[in-house]
Amino acid sequence: MASVAFIGLGVMGAPMAGHLASAGHDVRVYNRGAVKSEQWAREHSGAVAATPFAAAAGANTVFICVGNDDDVRQVVVGPDGVLPALDPGATIVDHTTASALLARELSTIAATRGVGFVDAPVSGGQAGAVNGTLTIMCGGDPAVFAGVAPLMSAYSRSCTLLGPSGSGQLTKMVNQIAIAGLLQGLAEALDFAMRAGLDLDTVIDVIGKGAAGSWQLDNRASTMVRGEFDFGFAVEWMRKDLGICIEEAQRYGAELAITKAIDGFYAEIVAMGGARWDTSSLIRRLGASG
Repeated sequence: MASVAFIGLGVMGAPMAGHLASAGHDVRVYNRGAVKSEQWAREHSGAVAATPFAAAAGANTVFICVGNDDDVRQVVVGPDGVLPALDPGATIVDHTTASALLARELSTIAATRGVGFVDAPVSGGQAGAVNGTLTIMCGGDPAVFAGVAPLMSAYSRSCTLLGPSGSGQLTKMVNQIAIAGLLQGLAEALDFAMRAGLDLDTVIDVIGKGAAGSWQLDNRASTMVRGEFDFGFAVEWMRKDLGICIEEAQRYGAELAITKAIDGFYAEIVAMGGARWDTSSLIRRLGASG
């Protein structure tokens, strides 16, 4: 049994922390809104802390799953942040989708106190968090990663070290670039099928057995044509992620023409009132879906 802290109990963090508690670990949680912390404590075996510092005191590992770079930096090194509470040899694992620059910055700062840092963004959405089947992309020191990988197995089906600090975040960018393109392609394909009067259930089944098959097709195509967009990963979150991708691409001279266009399409979805619709809502702007 490990003594761990979990900071951030949103749609992803709450079930992830729950899996750690179910695995028998001693879990202390902190959330900026106390109501979620109290609700989590009622549902799981664990304790609620009033600050990130209090949650981290005495913990071997601190998991973070919050909103953006500023939120992560505040949790780690801000007033009442977790870093001063940790003993040398402890590890911070950041599951937030954030920038690679931040991962490198915080890894360096943590190292001055003898604390490990692993950037570990996840893929799999709310369902993956609830079912404990997330894919985790990690960056950091191999020895530090080896120490925390068994803990992450409580809520993942795949947990891989990709390289030094920042590599996990860079790989998550690759993931989001690919997903954006897949969803736009799927939206256009389904819109075409609807306008052509095809039997959509049969079309989806048939193309899913060929080269067009994908997780998005299997899990989102039928809901897209019904105009159902309430599946956890919101458009506003995807726009945040794509903004990180586009900014990072400039450093490498990588052309993200399609990604930039799709980010613009998501801006249209936001203007339609769909900031909290899920990312498959790209089809809505094409007009043929429910």
